[in-house]
Amino acid sequence: MTGTTGGAEVALEQIRFSYGDMRMDFDLAVPASQIAAIIGPSGSGKSTLLNLIAGFETPQSGRVLIGGQDVTRAAPAERPVSMVFQENNLFAHLDVEANVGLGRSPKLKLTVADRAAVASAIARVGLAGKEKRKPEALSGGERQRVAIARALVRSRPVLLLDEAFASLGPALRNQMLDLVKGLHAETAMTVLMVTHHPEDALHLDSLLFFLENGRIAASGSARDLLSETGPEALKRYMGTTA
Repeated sequence: MTGTTGGAEVALEQIRFSYGDMRMDFDLAVPASQIAAIIGPSGSGKSTLLNLIAGFETPQSGRVLIGGQDVTRAAPAERPVSMVFQENNLFAHLDVEANVGLGRSPKLKLTVADRAAVASAIARVGLAGKEKRKPEALSGGERQRVAIARALVRSRPVLLLDEAFASLGPALRNQMLDLVKGLHAETAMTVLMVTHHPEDALHLDSLLFFLENGRIAASGSARDLLSETGPEALKRYMGTTA
C-alpha cells in the first residue's frame, strides 16, 4: 500500500453559486476520515458541489475549507484532493503502470520510491500482473480500478468520487464499493461520493447528504435517513411514499 494518508475535514461555509438560472446554496461539514454519500435528482447540484471542493468551480461567496485551511481561491492542483470521475480519464496510449504513475508525476519522471508506490497501488486495487496492458484491454471495472490507483498514489487526504461507478452493473459496483471501503479502512481518507444509488450509502455505512434544487434538504447517517422514519423529501425521491 502507498502508506496511510489520514483524512481532513471538508467544510462548505455559506457557499453561493449560480449555474445559469439555478442558484445553489451549500452549508455542510464532513468530519475527517468519514465517508459521505451525496444523492439527489439530476440537476440538483451534486457534481457542482464536488467541483467546488475540488476547485473546478469557484463560488460567488462563502468559503471552502479543507483541514481547516481556506482553499476557496486555490487552484485544483494546490488542494489536498484527488478526484475520480465516471469517465475514468485514462490515456489510451499509456499502459496501466504509466496511467497510475501520472498521479505521482505528470511527466512520468518517477523515482524508485514513486515506482514502488505505483506498484503497491496497482496491487492493492487487484490489478497486479496487468501493469503493461492498455486501457482498451481492460474491462470497465478494471479501468475504474486504474483511476482509483492513480488517486491513491497522490496520497491526498480527501478522495472525491463523481458517479465513478454509475456505468457498472450491480455486482461490479458492489465490488468497487467494497474496494473503497477497504481502502478507506487502510488509509483513513475522507471520502465524498456522488451516487444515484441510495443503497451505496448503506453499503458504506456513510453519512448522507440529500440535495434538492441546489440545497441540502437533509443530512445525517444513511441508516437513519433511509429508514421508514426518514424525511418525506427523500422518500419522494426514492419513490417510497405511500
